[in-house]
Amino acid sequence: MFQYEKVSSEEAMKLLSFSILEAKKFNKPIAIAVCGPEGELIAFMRMDGTSPAASRIAQNKGYTSAIDRTETSKMGERMRANDNPAFWGDERVTGFGGGIPIIQNNKVIGGLGISGLPEADDIRVAKDAIKEVFGY
Repeated sequence: MFQYEKVSSEEAMKLLSFSILEAKKFNKPIAIAVCGPEGELIAFMRMDGTSPAASRIAQNKGYTSAIDRTETSKMGERMRANDNPAFWGDERVTGFGGGIPIIQNNKVIGGLGISGLPEADDIRVAKDAIKEVFGY
């Protein structure tokens, strides 16, 4: 039997809660998505007033960072360098920054996607939330 580790529902709720508190410091609503290592959505929150586009983008950021095991901003760099973001063949893959893989014991156990702030702030909130919950 193959077993794998993934973000627990309790950890996912902590990531949501921390991210919401951080967004309030910016006085802007965000969407937050937590995915397991297979890209499956574990938890999602769209704060009141967040755009529907940010909701979809946050989920795609969490998905991309989990399944490709890299930050979505790095995927964006590779997409721009190849001048063709469609070559992955997966319409959910995104290169917008704000998707961060969650790593424990050198294994990706999920991905966190934040959307609704400027890209640099989406990245910072995601990294800070992971640090708060997982200690790195």
